[in-house]
Formats: sequence, C-alpha cells, structure tokens
Amino acid sequence: MKKPKVAFFDFACCEGCQLQVANLGEDLLDILDTIDVVEFREVMTEKWDQGYDVAVIEGSITNEHAIEKIKRIRERSKILIAYGSCATIGGVNGMKNDFELNEIEAHVYQENAKHFKTVPTMAVSQVVKVDYFVNGCPIYPPEFITVLKCALAGLPYHVPDNVVCVECKINENICMYDKGVTCLGPVTKAGCNSWCINNGNVCYGCRGMVSNPNENSAKDVLSKYNISLDLIKNKMNMYNKCRELNKNEKDKS
Repeated sequence: MKKPKVAFFDFACCEGCQLQVANLGEDLLDILDTIDVVEFREVMTEKWDQGYDVAVIEGSITNEHAIEKIKRIRERSKILIAYGSCATIGGVNGMKNDFELNEIEAHVYQENAKHFKTVPTMAVSQVVKVDYFVNGCPIYPPEFITVLKCALAGLPYHVPDNVVCVECKINENICMYDKGVTCLGPVTKAGCNSWCINNGNVCYGCRGMVSNPNENSAKDVLSKYNISLDLIKNKMNMYNKCRELNKNEKDKS
C-alpha cells in the first residue's frame, strides 16, 4: 500500500509550529513510518508536483499572492489541516487589522510600498475550506499527532470548546488570578492540557475564544481582582483580532 503524501506549507508566520513538528523526536519517526512527506521547507528541499493526501498549513493569509497560493494548495489536497494560531484564527498578524492598509504598507516597506500590496489578515478558513484545526502558538505536539492520525484515518476531530481553566483544575494548578496575574484561561479554548500554566506562564488566548464564554462568571473574576474589561480585550486582541472576520468554522468544514 502506498503511503499518504503529506506536505507542509507556511504563509505569514514565524514557522515555530513547523519547528514543533521537526522536534517531535521519536514520535516523528513513528509518523514517518506511515506517511510520505513530499514537501516541508524547514527540513527538506524537495518539491512535489502532484496531489497531496494531506496538506498542513501554517501561517495567516495577508496578501493576494497568498490567497492564490492557498487556493492552489486546496485544489491539490484531499485533506487540509490548519495548524497554529496564525492559520486557525489569524494569530499575532491579525493586529495589523487595527490599521489602514496603506499605513501598514508605508511603515513596513517605506519607499517600496507600491510594490508590496497587502490585504486584511485572514485565517486560512476565511479563504478556503479547512478540514481539521490544530490551535495554539505554538501547537501542542500531542494534539497535532492526534489530529494527523484522525486525518489519515478519516476520523473526525473536534476542537475542545470548554475553557483552559478546566484543564488547569484537572492538573491541580493554582489559579494565576490568585497569584495576582491576569490570565485568559477563563475564555480560551482548551486542548493544550493547560500547557503554559503548567510551566509557570499565563494563558495568552492563543487557541481562540470559546464559542459561548461564561461572561457573567468572567466578569465576576475581573471584579473580584479589580481588573478592567478593556485590559482583557486588549490581551485577547494579541491573537484574536481576526475573530470579527471569522465565520463559524463549521460553515466551511
């Protein structure tokens, strides 16, 4: 039996999620036994001119060239996986959407601005159909492996829609608010095993907001610790600025 052809592509991003995959170690070796990686710019130079069984996309869509490219990849792919915050929700690049495009072009490219036209930052699902989502910045390796296995087996994977706080409680973490630190766990999608908090950091909201946040409970927390709602909104914008552009993922799934 032929191994499935799998390709990795990157758009506007830091390529940190690709590094997460490259650093999987023995788990990566197990995966490579079952697939044929035909493109992966971080680790190989080869190009593939035929179809892909699975295309794995990192990065957000920020210009017309990227729009054309992701559409071509989608046409050649049986399954498309968006992984990392930039690909799934627009990520840090979405902060660009707070500014006028011509202002951004002039600031970044200066006298060459007329040669580099940009568009509002978009998640991959805002341009093409996405079959599977792996959230996070960077991705949580165990989740990526699970999603890839589901994709190869033709099984569904549903991104958890409960908050990170649930995983924090399971892992018996002390609440960051009790430590006097602002955390976005109460409104952010779980699925990362509260990875950042386990390692002494806070939740930055990189997995996106849950579809139905408990607003009253969140406001109670903010009131208890005398934290302004505007501060939380600003922190959420670090990764989630594209959410007002987002359609429900299910519309294109």
